[in-house]
Amino acid sequence: MSLPKFIIGMIFALVIIVGWSWIDGASLGTTLLRVIICAVIIQAGYFVLVYAMIARSAPTPADRLLEAERKLSAPDVAEGEKLGSARRSLH
Repeated sequence: MSLPKFIIGMIFALVIIVGWSWIDGASLGTTLLRVIICAVIIQAGYFVLVYAMIARSAPTPADRLLEAERKLSAPDVAEGEKLGSARRSLH
């Protein structure tokens, strides 16, 4: 979900909370408290959703290349396996 869609949806939800509070006859303080609680819950949900999407995403080609370079520079790699990176550094 993109940020503009999220903001529009959040504003819409908060307007509904304000309308519900007005129809319910709640005081201004109660209405404000309900809006703040609702906004915090929506923000936390959006954060969890984005975090889950990032955690589940497949690695990109750049991620795979970075991981391969890390394996080449790891101390437990035999010297013969580092020949490719050593040859690159001579040029």
